[in-house]
Amino acid sequence: MMRKRTYILSILFVCFCFLQGFSQSKERKELEKRRLDLKEEIKKINSLLTVNKKKKQSVLVQVEDLDKRINATQNLIKVTNQQANLLTREVNENLDKITKLRKDLEALKEDYAKMIRKSYQSSSNQSRIMFLFSSENFLQAYKRLQYMKQYANYRKQQGDKIKEQAQLLQDLNAELIEQRKTKENLLAENRVTQKKLKEDKKQQQVLMASIQEKEGTFESQLKVRQRQISRIDDQIEKLIREAIAAENKKKGNTSTSAFKLTPEAKALAADFTSNKGKLPWPVKSGVISMRFGVHPHKTVPSVKVKSIGVRIETNTKEPVKAIFKGEVMKIQAIKGANKAVMVRHGNYISVYNNLETVNVQTGDQISTGQILGRVGNATSTGRPTLSLSLFEDTTLLDPALWIYKM
Repeated sequence: MMRKRTYILSILFVCFCFLQGFSQSKERKELEKRRLDLKEEIKKINSLLTVNKKKKQSVLVQVEDLDKRINATQNLIKVTNQQANLLTREVNENLDKITKLRKDLEALKEDYAKMIRKSYQSSSNQSRIMFLFSSENFLQAYKRLQYMKQYANYRKQQGDKIKEQAQLLQDLNAELIEQRKTKENLLAENRVTQKKLKEDKKQQQVLMASIQEKEGTFESQLKVRQRQISRIDDQIEKLIREAIAAENKKKGNTSTSAFKLTPEAKALAADFTSNKGKLPWPVKSGVISMRFGVHPHKTVPSVKVKSIGVRIETNTKEPVKAIFKGEVMKIQAIKGANKAVMVRHGNYISVYNNLETVNVQTGDQISTGQILGRVGNATSTGRPTLSLSLFEDTTLLDPALWIYKM
């Protein structure tokens, strides 16, 4: 009874370890994916920095680019530390599991040894055949034969249990060695990353010192850039109102602030809403250079930065893709920002601004991921930049809340 109880507890322990390991495995995979995403983001930023260096960009632009890399690097260090901490917990838990399994294995071996000794003693006093022949009747002989079979099976089961526990112990030891190796690699990688971060911060301090000496000049440059962005944003908002008014006029409605929806349009809008936070990026590769809303500029805080969407710096002539299915509502040349493609999704509108070339026409039905055109260079920076804006009727939405991991 005691042996059976020990085995059941051992099985429960293994099941608990499996469930715990499954949860940690999921967390480990999520952290690893995040780490790889950040490394890819840093790679993209480095690529942009190389291109901008060749173009001899202003000190202000260099500081902004360095700030992007510093932020991404700090996040990478944070995630890598989280991975290392998780591995430390897993190593400690595995050590506890190994200690427990070793005790269970010793108990099983001791129990098995006792059983073998008892079997040996029994066989030395009386052979199995004599044990059967000494039966008083056929029924008793049959029962003794069944007992002998059961006893032999039990011995085999105990032997299998010992092998199973020994294999599990061996696997845990191998996993422990691998975890320690992975942890050391992560810590070594973090030391290199921290060194690079230190160098970036030092370079940023030098550049910031030069900016502070001429803060008034850089403040003026930023205000000029912001005025250019605001003029473009104003054009976009005006076009949205005009497009809504034109669409509603066809249906005998005079509203310029909200679409009059058909049942099909309502269904499409509901589908769009249900995908909030899961929509794909409009470009395959890119870095956010300006976020939605109003906030102080990181380098010159006295200047307020305002954007009706997000600006994504990307590769030259990068294909721009639709974030959701819908209809091309309008294509419009924007003064100072190439062309804008507006795609309607019920009463939602996604606007892809600063396209150098356009692959679609007004009225086209498009699918998620379909190429709308290719990105052009921004007037304010001279770099390939996509401006993405989202509207619910005329209400501005933050694309980062709708696009997956933006």
